[in-house]
Amino acid sequence: MTTAPDELLPSTQRALIHRLAVAQSEGRAPSAVAAVVRDGRIVWTGSRTSVEGHGPDADVQYRIGSITKTFTAVLVMRLRDEGLLDLNDPLEKHLPGTGVGEVTIAQLLGHSAGLAAETPAPWWERSPASLRPELSDVLGDKPLLHPVGRLHHYSNPGYALLGSLVEAVRGVSWEEALRSEVLEPLGLNRTSAQPVAPHAGGWAVHPWADVLLPEPSEDLGVMAPAGQLWSTAADLSRFAVFLAEGDDRVLSAASVREMRTPSAPPEAGDWQGGYGLGVQLARQDSGRTLAGHTGSLPGFVASLWISVEDGVGAVTLVNATSGTPAAAVAADLVRIVVEAEPKLPEPWSPLPEVDYALLELTGPWYWGTYTYGLRLTKDRGVALEPLRGSGRAARFEALADGTWVGLNGYYQGEIFRVVRRPDGTVSHLDLGSFAFTREPYGPGDAVPGGVDPEGWRGV
Repeated sequence: MTTAPDELLPSTQRALIHRLAVAQSEGRAPSAVAAVVRDGRIVWTGSRTSVEGHGPDADVQYRIGSITKTFTAVLVMRLRDEGLLDLNDPLEKHLPGTGVGEVTIAQLLGHSAGLAAETPAPWWERSPASLRPELSDVLGDKPLLHPVGRLHHYSNPGYALLGSLVEAVRGVSWEEALRSEVLEPLGLNRTSAQPVAPHAGGWAVHPWADVLLPEPSEDLGVMAPAGQLWSTAADLSRFAVFLAEGDDRVLSAASVREMRTPSAPPEAGDWQGGYGLGVQLARQDSGRTLAGHTGSLPGFVASLWISVEDGVGAVTLVNATSGTPAAAVAADLVRIVVEAEPKLPEPWSPLPEVDYALLELTGPWYWGTYTYGLRLTKDRGVALEPLRGSGRAARFEALADGTWVGLNGYYQGEIFRVVRRPDGTVSHLDLGSFAFTREPYGPGDAVPGGVDPEGWRGV
């Protein structure tokens, strides 16, 4: 039996709907909808509901809570990429008068600015925004609880500041900037600040009885950039693809990769998670890293996760205040697909042309007595890997000046270059001051500290 490249096997589809059905039943959710993307396409959607004969589809809106923060972060990154601000700028430079102007934009994006997690009472998610019309009303009298930049402490008011930053720099409302710069270019036509039918209602389920209570749906006002949005499983699936691949109409692949890079140490004891720039990170037991965000507001829980390496992502939306662990369900949907249908490697193919200057650099190199192998990758890149034992492996991307820059691991951002003798022959490779030579401590080689003139010897 064969299937189309983007079609899931029936057994995989059965496992996905079973996971969602168990979650909706055991979590006692009025409804739940989910979607899976693979290699840039939606390949499965499913739903379960307590209303007989009525199941939400991937076009029904649910409130997505803090997934909104990732959208806000995209707007801030666009300002950075346009040169209108730097992530290391203090907030005061662009949004004066907040009282916390010393914190940087990057610290706000990564929740390391030391701000409080919540606004002063009453609880902002379940009270009218008219009670907090100004930034001072969401920051309170003591906005800083921790030393600035020292630890990760999730802050909802921090994203209210970022939304106001967008408005100050752009000169338009946060909602208008979001619609014109992100939603419309990505075709997220069913994502909005206010609910647009068809949409689910938010419910609280009694913890000790199978009865319901409607939850209020408040406009969040100045706190909107932290959790206002409504969206659908289909729209969030497209957004997940964007977070994996980028889209030059909105943000480049390099910029979304930067968003997925850890920006601050995780909280004590939480070494399976982390936070980038507006993006949550989670590490599964399999070693797989997921990027995305979770969200909740009264009546709703939501989750979006994508494994960039596997090209698989999932979205789960539920209209209940608690009960169904949307984050765990979405992560499980990713795991089910990856384990049931492992990604096929790309077919090997030779490089389109031979660069003999690069080809002569391949093969064994020595850093001291450590043996490394240098091989060519596509697009004039190189990879340096230990040939025995442990060591620091890294991939490098070619730069216009003939050097390479590290893409991962210990050497990320470090410059790798070829050092030639006056006659043009290769002397050694320089990687962040480390000299790699063709022989281990060869006579006359450019080894820092020199080589004993008597050379190698026995006992």
